[in-house]
Amino acid sequence: MTCFPLFFRKNQSSTRHTSEFDDELSGVKNVTLFSYKQLRIATEDFSPVNKIGEGGFGSVYKGRLKSGKMAAIKVLSSESKQGVREFLTEIKVISDVDHENLVKLYGCCIEDDHRILIYNYLENNSLAQTLLGGGHSSIQFSWRTRTKICIGVAKGLAYLHEQVKPHIIHRDIKASNILLDKDLTPKISDFGLAKLIPPNATHVSTRVAGTIGYLAPEYAIRGQATRKSDVYSYGVLLIEIVTGRCNTNSRLPIDEQYLLERTWQLYERKELVLLVDTSLDGDFDAEQACKFLKIGLLCTQDGLKLRPSMSTILKMLKGEMAVGDNKITKPGLISDFMDLKIKNSSKTRPEQINAAYDYVLSSEDNTTTLPSTSSSQGNSTFTTVAYDQSI
Repeated sequence: MTCFPLFFRKNQSSTRHTSEFDDELSGVKNVTLFSYKQLRIATEDFSPVNKIGEGGFGSVYKGRLKSGKMAAIKVLSSESKQGVREFLTEIKVISDVDHENLVKLYGCCIEDDHRILIYNYLENNSLAQTLLGGGHSSIQFSWRTRTKICIGVAKGLAYLHEQVKPHIIHRDIKASNILLDKDLTPKISDFGLAKLIPPNATHVSTRVAGTIGYLAPEYAIRGQATRKSDVYSYGVLLIEIVTGRCNTNSRLPIDEQYLLERTWQLYERKELVLLVDTSLDGDFDAEQACKFLKIGLLCTQDGLKLRPSMSTILKMLKGEMAVGDNKITKPGLISDFMDLKIKNSSKTRPEQINAAYDYVLSSEDNTTTLPSTSSSQGNSTFTTVAYDQSI
């Protein structure tokens, strides 16, 4: 295998990539280059038997490298929305970071039209497929294990937000991007949407990208990504881990379909304990579980400045800092802003809400705005704040 920069001398296509993305390539280091042939052998010609995941950017296969090491091989589809620039961003971001709660990049392949990333293989797949996957996993997620996962993800995000220079906004924190190793240690993965924050910048203006249900409202509306956008997504994930359910479930009664709204309702009624996953059979620390749910609400508050930093969240999770109930305000919800009457109206269907979200996500502009609506409800507003170094 050759070192990364030498790879781009091999053919005209690669030379084009070099000239077009000189800046991106100049920062890439410590990455092993694999040929497409090597990866075909490793995955037994990308056999469906070895396929372990699939997402919007392509498929992931389990493979055995020539060294004997197992790897997760992420193959971007030719129709993938992740272009060469996003691909190179993911290489840059991952190659420069090293943390127990982040996936480890072994190498990559950029050969002809093939764009492939090779990561360390994690035996227990993602939280989406195990904890939230409908009971098909044999893993027993005890309360102790859930606590470990919540704290581990918080550590990884705190590292990205506050220790890496420049700081990194992940932009797509969700259950399917939290992978678990053999010891159920969580690893944040999929940095294709990540954005680096320049030293003197307070936010990044960008086309909105992310996943419905985890998307911070102000990010969807204004297209300005900050670390507090990730904090919002983490808050949703935290509540999912405690409750053992996805953030949206259209099979439930209308007032229970949206997990964040349900959490707020039960918080106001002082009945948060009712949300804790029933599969635990009561074997959990009720005080700690309710505290974690309150932290989830703190993370998803409307105003960006009201949301704590990841290092503060970590201290609260570990019991090193108190969670002040007087600081918790109603979560910021896209559905509220768009005047969707999802609580009391039987006429509003989940597909209407999803269609509205799709409108947000389909915008190609740097600043995304929502269509105006005639309001008869108007019970929520989004606070406009000055972006400063704390965000």
